Amino acid sequence: MSDFDLDLRTVEEHIDDELELEGSIILGFLDGETPDDEWLEAISKGNVLVLNVDGDVNELAAGFARDVKESGGNLVHFRGFLLVTPPGVDVSTERL
Repeated sequence: MSDFDLDLRTVEEHIDDELELEGSIILGFLDGETPDDEWLEAISKGNVLVLNVDGDVNELAAGFARDVKESGGNLVHFRGFLLVTPPGVDVSTERL
């Protein structure tokens, strides 16, 4: 036997700390009617946006996309939807 010492209580405490996620998944429409500041506020609170794009995604997201990217968030356009995530939430596109 080895002298391997594992304190499971300490590990569990760290796992709980690391897995705390805040926010929700918000479904909506990206059609130019919602002000850019509302999308930015939702992202700043840790929410993920799944927006059905009605129009040109580049034009409709121009008012908030740069701020999201600069803060470390992600934007992914997929099948008519724009997924917008806050910093720390990645979107895996490996299976596409």
